[in-house]
Order: sequence, then structure tokens, then C-alpha cells
Amino acid sequence: MEALFGQLLALLHTLWWPFCRSLALFSAAPVIGENMLPVPIRVLLSLLVAVVMLPVVGPAAHIDPFSMAGLLATGEQVLIGFVIGLAFHQLMAILTVLGYLVSSQMGLSMAVMNDPMNGTSSDVVSSLLYMLGVIVFFSIDGHLVLTGVLAESFRAWPVGRGFDFLALQTLALNIAWVFSAALLLAIPIIFSTLVVQIGLGFLNRVAPALNLYALGFSLITLFGLYMLVRIVGFVPEHYVRMTSQVLRLLHRDMGL
Repeated sequence: MEALFGQLLALLHTLWWPFCRSLALFSAAPVIGENMLPVPIRVLLSLLVAVVMLPVVGPAAHIDPFSMAGLLATGEQVLIGFVIGLAFHQLMAILTVLGYLVSSQMGLSMAVMNDPMNGTSSDVVSSLLYMLGVIVFFSIDGHLVLTGVLAESFRAWPVGRGFDFLALQTLALNIAWVFSAALLLAIPIIFSTLVVQIGLGFLNRVAPALNLYALGFSLITLFGLYMLVRIVGFVPEHYVRMTSQVLRLLHRDMGL
């Protein structure tokens, strides 16, 4: 009985490390880490993934979690999982930033509604683009990609051997292209609405009696919606291309 208890205790010690890393990853990952997925389900999912990851954890994970080395190793797993999940979460943030840029240019930023995904209020355009991102995420098997990256991270940064802070810093700094990627998609709408506003300014000089406040708002909204329909078709391809770039970045930092 004591021998069986010792084996179970050793198994729990080994299971603790992939559980911490997977829970941190799923807490920061897109879609899975949102408020729409309850915390108990996220914990159970992390526990299931931890059991699957046991073969790749290796024998170096036999560290007492209640020791000082165990506390440091736990913080290490949480940091690694959080950074990897944050890298993929930035991709979804691109669509949200794109929605805010587009809605502000179209005059729809005042149309705010409750967002059950994030537990906050957001505009309609951002919510629609976010739902499109969720569909693309599962269509490219994003949940399986996250699991594969998690498994590779145990080979690149084994438990108890530390990790390269410079690699994580490089990963965090290279994700700064989120805003540039969102702006790249929003430039056509921003430029087109700017042209319409300049044209309305010239029209105001020609016909000052026209009520350009009512006319201009309607024209800019209609023209912005037309440009949004034209751009939405390129969003899935852009999202897949950015996902590939994040995967190349992760593989380079992991040394794979």
C-alpha cells in the first residue's frame, strides 16, 4: 500500500508541471481563455492535456512542488505558458483593434453593445470581426496548434532547467506588429472615408446651405460599410498568414 501511495505521489508530482504550463497557456490563449469558457472546464481541459503531455515532460520533472525549487519551477511553467498563449492571443487582438479603427472612421463607435465573450462592452464591428476570428481559429485547428506548441515547449524548455529570458523578451517584442497588422487592414477604409470627408468639405464651400452633418454621416457610414464588405474577404487569409508568422517565431525561439 505504501509503495502504491509512493507511485501515485510521484505521478502527481510529474503531472503538476504540465498542468501549470497548460493552464497558464489556456488562460491567455484566444477563444479558450475568454470568459465564455467557464474556469472549471478550462481546469479540466488543462488536466486532460497534462495527462497527454506526460510522455514529453521527461524524468527531469521529478521536483518536489512544496520545496523552494518547486515554487521557482512552478513560476517558470506559468510564465512560459502565459507567454506562448499571449502570442496567439495577440492575433485575435488584431481583429478587435481593426474593428475599433473601422467603427471610429465610420461613425459607428457609438453603437456599443455588451460583449459576452470578453465580459465588456464593445462596438458592433469589433464583435462581428471577433466572431469571424473565432470561426477561422477553429477552421485551421487552432486548438490543436496550441497543443502542439505546448508539447514542443517541453522539449525546448524542459522543467527544472530554466529558460532563456532573452527568447521570451524577443517573442514579446516581436508581437508589437499587432498594431501595424491591424492598421494595414484598416488603411483602405481610413483613406476612403478621408477622401469622402474632404469631398464633403469642398461641397460645403460650394453649397453652404446643405445640411452636411446629416448628409455626411449617412454617406460616410454607407461608404464605410461597402469598404468593410470588400475587406472582410481578406481577413481570414490575413489571419492564417499571421498565425504562420507566429509559429515561425516560436520555432525560432525554441531552437527547433
